[in-house]
Amino acid sequence: MTPCLLIAGPTAAGKTALSLAAAERVGGEIINADSMQVYAGLPLITAQPDVAERARAPHHLFGSIDPAIRYSVGQWTSDVLALISDIRGRGNVPILVGGTGLYFNALTRGLAPVPEIGEAARARAAALLDADGLAGLRAEALRLDPVATNRVDAADRQRLLRIVEVGLETGTALSVFQADTVPPLEPAAWRGIVIEPDREALYRRIDQRFERMLEAGALDEVAAFMQRDLDPDLPASKALGVPPLIAHLRGEMSLDEARDTAKRDSRRYAKRQGTWFRNQAASWSRIGTLDSEAAISALADILDQPPG
Repeated sequence: MTPCLLIAGPTAAGKTALSLAAAERVGGEIINADSMQVYAGLPLITAQPDVAERARAPHHLFGSIDPAIRYSVGQWTSDVLALISDIRGRGNVPILVGGTGLYFNALTRGLAPVPEIGEAARARAAALLDADGLAGLRAEALRLDPVATNRVDAADRQRLLRIVEVGLETGTALSVFQADTVPPLEPAAWRGIVIEPDREALYRRIDQRFERMLEAGALDEVAAFMQRDLDPDLPASKALGVPPLIAHLRGEMSLDEARDTAKRDSRRYAKRQGTWFRNQAASWSRIGTLDSEAAISALADILDQPPG
């Protein structure tokens, strides 16, 4: 059985082009592993594969979830395991592509059996962040769970919030739950590749891509999204570029300010992604170029090597 192929990397690193090349080479079907690209109504601003790209290979879980839904990593994992089974049943290779590290960890390391977090614990953690900032949040995370906290980047707001929420809700450290996890995919059932380009080159591409998004109609897309008047705390409402463009549409900042903010946020996110994959996927194969032809050549070399 050919292993599943996992292709990860920061935003704008060229994952879509690489996944298409992989699908055409091995007879694959592409599954989304990006927590924002799952949502409908935001194909431009979340950089989902376009119509021409989707025509080159079957695609799954792109733009399939209503943005009013808070789609969880647990739901994604369940959906993906079913898709992997279906794809294998057709004799094809599942190719998971995206930049959401927690999604990849859920498959390759397992999802901790943590009880549902109540609103009270969420509110207490959020209030702590508002009052004391990231430093205060990290201090509380260290108090509740030093093991998990020391695995997390100091600027990783979401994971620090998760550690604090779990500790407040359950009285048990997240790391204790994590110790009992079993990976849904055995090590022999997958192989991983990380695109790890030069940071400054990636930042330039991020800036250029956002300009192309605006030219393609991203502002109109966000305006239509804004008309739904969804909870700003929903994941889709926080997609890169969405908050500043909404602020512009409300007259709270100029388009130039919104553009600069979106680019800055994307660069910062890419930096966090790079740090995450260096720490959490250190054993995966690496592709270090943004040049599409060179990346595809490097992919071919990796795929020609036996797994393991």
